[in-house]
Amino acid sequence: MIYTVTFNPSLDYIVTVNDFMTGIVNRTSKEIIFPGGKGINVSMVLKNLGCENTALGFMAGFTGREIIRLLEEKGISTDFIHVAEGTSRINVKLRAQKETEINGQGPAIASADIKKLYEKLDSLQDGDILVLAGSIPDTMPESMYMDIMEHLQNKKLNIVVDATKDLLMNVLAYHPFLIKPNNHELGEIFHETITEKDDVVKYAKKLQEKGARNVLVSMAGDGAVLVTEDGQEFRSEAPKGKVVNSVGAGDSMVAGFVYGYLQNHNYADAFRYGICTGSASAFSEELATKAEVEALIEKNKNLF
Repeated sequence: MIYTVTFNPSLDYIVTVNDFMTGIVNRTSKEIIFPGGKGINVSMVLKNLGCENTALGFMAGFTGREIIRLLEEKGISTDFIHVAEGTSRINVKLRAQKETEINGQGPAIASADIKKLYEKLDSLQDGDILVLAGSIPDTMPESMYMDIMEHLQNKKLNIVVDATKDLLMNVLAYHPFLIKPNNHELGEIFHETITEKDDVVKYAKKLQEKGARNVLVSMAGDGAVLVTEDGQEFRSEAPKGKVVNSVGAGDSMVAGFVYGYLQNHNYADAFRYGICTGSASAFSEELATKAEVEALIEKNKNLF
């Protein structure tokens, strides 16, 4: 079974405003509302690809109830912990001359809520996949990802971590199955500017030396690199297309990788599905569908 964890889910309110100006009343030309958060995005794309999964995390208030309703409407299993005080956040994404985001704070997560999460994680079985993705609210320990991996270290789980800086570095000692920094995040870790795939491979291997099993590095329009635990290296340019929506593309790459890997435990397939799923989301108003992913794979056979 696949489980995703989103500590601070959101309702993403995406509005398009033609000729946006500050200091006046602007009217939208288009509005969309999605359940959001990196783990939730992974859950939604996995479901689109035909992979059943369960979304875990914390919810609060009327916005939390709406997030659950929207996910269950899409056929996604949920098992969220309801936080007593506050409301789940609303993130506003403004599409105008420039894309602008205003992200809410979310509810305060109490220690009793965290204990309930551990109780749910204790039910995971050997062979399950757990995806930990996104930022950690200020009200939770900064070591939360590391604490979870330490708590689960005696289980034979494949844990995927999509986080940045210390959140990522602190988990490496617990040998995550997959980590997915982008090239800029990789550069921040090693205080370097990384733009070339040779350098991506070099520094991805350094993360493996620290404990990561597989390192998938996204490079936006320049493609991606994968360094695997069995010594393989994969590099690819990105499929060509018009970027419509960059939100969720990295999460879609994670979902595509997991889906591709589960087909026959082949890293080449996982890499191909990862790149094409991320690109399919970037080329679409919404998150990638299986038909869009398969079409990109067919169209870009020469890339792999």
